[in-house]
Amino acid sequence: MNHKLVIEHLDKLEYARREAFNSLRTNLQFCGDDTKIIMFTSCMPNEGKSTISVELARALGEDGKKTILIDADLRKSVLVGRYAIHCEDEILGLSHLLSGQKKLSDVIYETTIPNVDMILAGPLAPNPTELLGKSHFDKMLEELRNQYDLVLIDCPPLGSVIDAAVIAPKCDGAILVITSKLVSHQFVKSVKKQLELTGVRILGVVLNKVSTESNRYGRYGRYGKYGKYKQYDHYGDE
Repeated sequence: MNHKLVIEHLDKLEYARREAFNSLRTNLQFCGDDTKIIMFTSCMPNEGKSTISVELARALGEDGKKTILIDADLRKSVLVGRYAIHCEDEILGLSHLLSGQKKLSDVIYETTIPNVDMILAGPLAPNPTELLGKSHFDKMLEELRNQYDLVLIDCPPLGSVIDAAVIAPKCDGAILVITSKLVSHQFVKSVKKQLELTGVRILGVVLNKVSTESNRYGRYGRYGKYGKYKQYDHYGDE
């Protein structure tokens, strides 16, 4: 049995943020019992999809749902660094599994979040798209479908690399994370079309980093027009 992953930097959510993730959790439940494997992607890096994935996993775990979060960003994973994740032993990850070095049970870790397990990305892979397209990934998802209530996959940004499009047909649904006033309307439409071409069901969009304002009902996000974006041509390169 693997040692438990300790997640150090997991903030206590303020009421409004906690309710937002509870609302997202509830909305997913209305998608049906057959929607178990859900991927998250974005148009570009730093839109918050990894944070959304972790916090949704926590909300599902708090609701008693047995959940596993897969870090499928084999190019530039941020989870370990951002959340100061550590373990007593060497952490094995998805790249170990997909390259045939380890079996599934070797890379699944219980975490300090109740009811939430994780598969981390592992060492950077020189051929991530090829690895994600292998039958090992399909077999993994089928096994996890039988073991967990929800399987969440944190994918690379589809507007930068093609990896998420390789993963999408294997999922029951996709959620697009968009940062308010960061990406253009045309860029969002382009990424949405890419997702549609994979045949995956687009469950919805999470509009992230929305400015808030106070009114007599409390604090609500404001929907604004999308601004300009910066294209990343070498995602994953240092």
